[in-house]
Amino acid sequence: MHPHSSAPGEPVSATAGLEGTGLTIRDLVVDYATGRKKRRRAVDGVSLDVPTGRTVGLVGESGSGKSTVAKAVLGMAPVSSGTLTYGPTRLQDLGRGSRPQQIQVVFQDPYSSLDPTKTIGYTLAEPLRAHTDRTGTRLTESDRGTAVRTMLEKVGLPPEAADRYPAQFSGGQRQRISIARALILRPELVICDEAVSALDLSVQAQILNLLLELQQDLGLSMLFITHDLSVVHHIAEDIVVLYRGRVLESGTAEAVCRTPSHPYTRQLVMSAPLHSVSRQRRRREQREAMTPPPARLAPLADSCPFTHRCPHAVERCRTERPALRASPHGGRVACHRADELPPWTETFTVSPEKNENP
Repeated sequence: MHPHSSAPGEPVSATAGLEGTGLTIRDLVVDYATGRKKRRRAVDGVSLDVPTGRTVGLVGESGSGKSTVAKAVLGMAPVSSGTLTYGPTRLQDLGRGSRPQQIQVVFQDPYSSLDPTKTIGYTLAEPLRAHTDRTGTRLTESDRGTAVRTMLEKVGLPPEAADRYPAQFSGGQRQRISIARALILRPELVICDEAVSALDLSVQAQILNLLLELQQDLGLSMLFITHDLSVVHHIAEDIVVLYRGRVLESGTAEAVCRTPSHPYTRQLVMSAPLHSVSRQRRRREQREAMTPPPARLAPLADSCPFTHRCPHAVERCRTERPALRASPHGGRVACHRADELPPWTETFTVSPEKNENP
């Protein structure tokens, strides 16, 4: 499957015909007020689908707008235009901060997302006190305790962890607790917003493997947000690449990581961390050689957003906004010169848990 979108209204991900079976985002625009009568566009016409049972990776560097997309889905960011639907429900009609319990989130920082004054059992049971089960009834205290212990075991922690406090756990264990809290209501869609970026590489691999197991066991859909292509390639089936609020490339994880079509995606691949120091050094030198001197940011409305950093930019890139179209390697790409770029030959590390020889 390849995500696909070109004109407004067309999906970025390869889920045409699956609308209504998961999360659907169409032409999403998010503007923030930055001063008196001034607004900054954080998300500019993003469309994508997260169908039932699939994982879609949303990738981009800091400031690209990927977390703003998640906040818009969760009702935490203002939607200027576009539509957000989950099944038959229009999410932007639910009001700020209000979302179906079928959608849950795992945040980046496992330290600040847990109340240090409450036991883990209390924290995990709290959503169960506020929501009914799927039959419309509230669980008893005994049933809540059973659900908490069962979920702790499912994320690889002992049942007695329910009686401890957050300070008694490591960062990886706290993130397992955050995952348990997100899953305690049996959601259908989980948004992971940089859920492993605060962890070291070995713990990252453990959490990624846990998420994969849970996704398969529970039939979850996931929107996995990260800046690291090596991480998202390990867990996602489809990838959407975002820069300055716009989709620049989309496709299967294999196609985007192995044969990236957009110059920005290629730079993201070159930025992925490696275990080999010598290969990491060669990548950095090659990436620096590819990057032109900083240039003035072009107005987004009438240019490619990556023009000021692109080694292949021509005048057309500065004066005409590229539309998403079929890429040479499958998927979609928003680049005027995608067909003219030299072939991609860099070998890509598919997983942060795999070691390489120096």
